[in-house]
Amino acid sequence: MGDKVVKGEEFKPITTQWKKQKGGFRASMFVFASKLNYLNLFTPAALSALDNMGFVANMALIMLTVQASSNHLHPDACGKSSCVKGGIAVMFYTSLCLLALGMGGVRGSMTAFGADQFDEKDPIEAKALASFFNWLLLSSTSGSIIGVTGVVWISTQKAWHWGFLIITIASSIGFVILALGKPFYLTKTPVESPILRIAQVIGVAFKNRKLPLPQSHEELYEVYTEEKIAHTKQMRFLDKAAILQGNYEPQPWKVCTVTQVEEVKILTRMLPILASTIIMNTCLAQLQTFSVQQGNVMNLKLGSFTVPAPSIPVIPLLFLSILIPIYELFFVPFARKITHHPSGVTQLQRVGVGLVLSSISMTIAGVIEVKRRDQGRKDPSKPISLFWLSFQYAIFGIADMFTLVGLLEFFYREAPATMKSLSTSFTWLSMSLGYFLSTVFVNVINSVTKRITPSKQGWLHGLKKAAKPVKPILRDPLPLMKQMVAKKKRETLENGSTDKVRRLKTGFDVNVKGMGWGNR
Repeated sequence: MGDKVVKGEEFKPITTQWKKQKGGFRASMFVFASKLNYLNLFTPAALSALDNMGFVANMALIMLTVQASSNHLHPDACGKSSCVKGGIAVMFYTSLCLLALGMGGVRGSMTAFGADQFDEKDPIEAKALASFFNWLLLSSTSGSIIGVTGVVWISTQKAWHWGFLIITIASSIGFVILALGKPFYLTKTPVESPILRIAQVIGVAFKNRKLPLPQSHEELYEVYTEEKIAHTKQMRFLDKAAILQGNYEPQPWKVCTVTQVEEVKILTRMLPILASTIIMNTCLAQLQTFSVQQGNVMNLKLGSFTVPAPSIPVIPLLFLSILIPIYELFFVPFARKITHHPSGVTQLQRVGVGLVLSSISMTIAGVIEVKRRDQGRKDPSKPISLFWLSFQYAIFGIADMFTLVGLLEFFYREAPATMKSLSTSFTWLSMSLGYFLSTVFVNVINSVTKRITPSKQGWLHGLKKAAKPVKPILRDPLPLMKQMVAKKKRETLENGSTDKVRRLKTGFDVNVKGMGWGNR
């Protein structure tokens, strides 16, 4: 649903409390707790969306915890890659779908809801808004660090259900904190759904596609409000949705306002920015998946401590937790003096820096992978250290800091007032598409390399030269036994031994005691 600021006397008490308490920073703490869900791990920016989606996510986590702790809800071993079936499968996949739905709703609404606590027209709060996105990322990163270290260790060393239990408790605490902060938040009443408004513009424009455009845009239908958006000359075909024909009354599916048409234009202009970051999120997916598989065949020792492979993603998170305060406390104030921009640099500049750094990170990742594979061929017993991966992770951590925050702030600031939640969700949509594209890349590369490698295995498993299977060497025992029997006969004749000799089934005389069989 869209967002419309409450006006008048009803809005004033909330505004007064909000200015004193700054509920946006309290709201960001919910992300800290919910981010402990490392299983990665928005509807409109309305508080009700957070309530509903947070409740759904907690219910899903409870279902996963119960299923992980009960042996009766575990599938029986069947020797296949997946043994989940029947009622167990229904419960398992239902909980995963609910978790995806809940976490998606929380992610989408959290950013816009927190940013709504600030007044962009106030210069002081405009600076605070820029800082909010940085601290939001730091809060999320802190929760992720605990998730991929402490929770992973407990899950692997103790039991899986203990890890799920910790995640459920932490998410529930965040849900309670969110509820306790309700009196302090600046809220916006939901109005018409932005998806519905977009559909109306597209539908009416298509219906009026044969109508000629008026010579002046002032002839297009408009309702003058404080949130009116000026007409632009781009994508003029959408303007046909604002043509009010003489025999029609102004109704939603009959005609759209110029402001409504311009909202669709603004979102359309954002799509190239969204598309430009999909490849970067593909890189992120590779680092979070393939690098873990890399770590499984690398030296995981850190002194006497063995680092669990699932904890490898903590490396960029540690860099982020260090770099974000440095960026916010030192770089931003310095940049503001030069650029006079509330954020220090523009959002698109941040995104551009992040994209360049992500390319450098993946180049280094390719070099490290070549080094790892070469060492594996040379001496598999002495793999390279896990911490060779820290180079690519460090650079990508910086790239993520620039790009993710830049995207969130850009989509929020540039979006129409009624579509801020929808537009900030573009960031997570880009991440989702990047992960799907990563899966496509891996499958295509493996299918191609299976055909060209002698081992007939994919990129991850194939070697330059196929390893020949080692067959056990079976020797005929009779020649060896003949030699042993002949040697023992000579010793018996030379020494005049009176030891008893027994004839074996093979037809050879063997001294039982001398052959070591005398105690049988």
